[in-house]
Amino acid sequence: MRKGAGGPRRRLESAPGFVLYVEGPRDRGILRAWAYRLLPRQARSLFEGAVILGGRRPQRAVEHFTLSGAWGGLCVLDGDDVDAPLPVTEDALGFFTWSRRHIESYLLVHEAIARALGLRVDDRRLQHFFDAHVPASEDADAWRRLDAKRLLGERGEFAQILGRSLPLARVARATRIEELHADVLGLFERLQDELGPRPAPRPEGP
Repeated sequence: MRKGAGGPRRRLESAPGFVLYVEGPRDRGILRAWAYRLLPRQARSLFEGAVILGGRRPQRAVEHFTLSGAWGGLCVLDGDDVDAPLPVTEDALGFFTWSRRHIESYLLVHEAIARALGLRVDDRRLQHFFDAHVPASEDADAWRRLDAKRLLGERGEFAQILGRSLPLARVARATRIEELHADVLGLFERLQDELGPRPAPRPEGP
């Protein structure tokens, strides 16, 4: 066998089928919790191979995907820099951008937080937090501006009012399907479409 003949073939055999790109480990944890409810059969394999970009770095996703040998991929981005153009890439790698500023804002579901923390829905501290800091559901502009990362951070308003930080992945797991925002359902519908049957390999040339 020629020296280089086995290289590309070994690379394709070990290549992932589909790669999910996320900005950070918290994003991965939130998405994985939703996935076990919405894509239970694919959740484990999808997130075992998920790639953390270390911030909003779509070009890094393109570079990784180009070398990965994967047949498909999706890069999930926060909506905090929507004016920045996305890199031009082949159709096999797609992009999904939240309509809200941060993925954490989709966890601001009163009932889900109460379940995750073992609180009554009418807990006065929780009600005060929502009244003071969470926009009305129909105010899309306010949701786009909301800095949910700061709001739910270790020293954010939630921790100050409730006396504890919010366990994000636990809230995601506690959120019922009917409570999920249309953006979340839209992402997982797209993932379901993307994770269809793997394309047949192209025949090797002579």
